[in-house]
Amino acid sequence: MPFHLMDKSVNFHAQALDLRSHRAEVLSSNIANADTPNYKARDINFQKLMQKQQHGPVKMDKTNHQHLSIGGGSDNPIALYRVPGQASLDGNTVETHVEKAKFMENSVKYQSTLTFLGGRFKGLKTAIRGEL
Repeated sequence: MPFHLMDKSVNFHAQALDLRSHRAEVLSSNIANADTPNYKARDINFQKLMQKQQHGPVKMDKTNHQHLSIGGGSDNPIALYRVPGQASLDGNTVETHVEKAKFMENSVKYQSTLTFLGGRFKGLKTAIRGEL
């Protein structure tokens, strides 16, 4: 594989890890605030942000006044409010079972991306050493 293609692949997966890490923070914040009155559950649209990254650097623009920036930085993904399946009387929109499932799914995908990258680097080391 030509080096520039390898670099693109590694960069893509590094960006995926970064977004998955941000998403884990958002989801864990939701879980931690499950009993906070009027707390609104948030999430990021991982696939949409990764598609944008494939076409160059991602500029995280707010497309709606209700979107929130994570950490207030312009380089951070946009967190969107999650619409609950069943509203709570205290205004909290966190559904703990949904948040835990999404957190676990995100964790598994984060780990599989790490495993994939590890395999890429192992293959590079083998190629550099000239091993079979």
